[in-house]
Amino acid sequence: MGGFIVQKYLESHVAPAGVLLASMPRRGAGGYLLREVKRHPFHTIRAIVTTKQLHAVNTAHLAREHFFSPDTPASDVVRYAARLGEEYAGRISTDNLFLNLPKPERVTTPLLVLGAACDGCFTTEEIHTTARAYRTEAEIFPDMGHDMMLEPGWRAVAERIDGWLISRGL
Repeated sequence: MGGFIVQKYLESHVAPAGVLLASMPRRGAGGYLLREVKRHPFHTIRAIVTTKQLHAVNTAHLAREHFFSPDTPASDVVRYAARLGEEYAGRISTDNLFLNLPKPERVTTPLLVLGAACDGCFTTEEIHTTARAYRTEAEIFPDMGHDMMLEPGWRAVAERIDGWLISRGL
């Protein structure tokens, strides 16, 4: 959700730099939703009908599938899954699926676009497409899931962001 907010914010605000980390694609979450309906029809339909997105990821198994790589220790997945809360609902869900999609042509801020090879939410092709829309190249971290900041290799991601910001004088 954070990447969607960053993309929308930068349409009308200037910033020295921005980072999209395993971000919702610029074309919205429609591809994710279609994959989810095929993969987990009951959980997905329940989440849509109740507008409670947590229904789609409310077990350690589902949390791992969506957010974590196979390398993330099971104890971490269980601990993080227990802390999941509702991220968004209602109108925001509709906006990021179809209605109020990001408009990259309005963004002038330089962006670093990072993705994860084992992301259970967004495909690497979606991440690359988003990067191209913002006139940059995506970087994909191998052996990482969607929650890159919680993965065992999080330090490499943080160092890449830090290095990019330093190279821009920030």
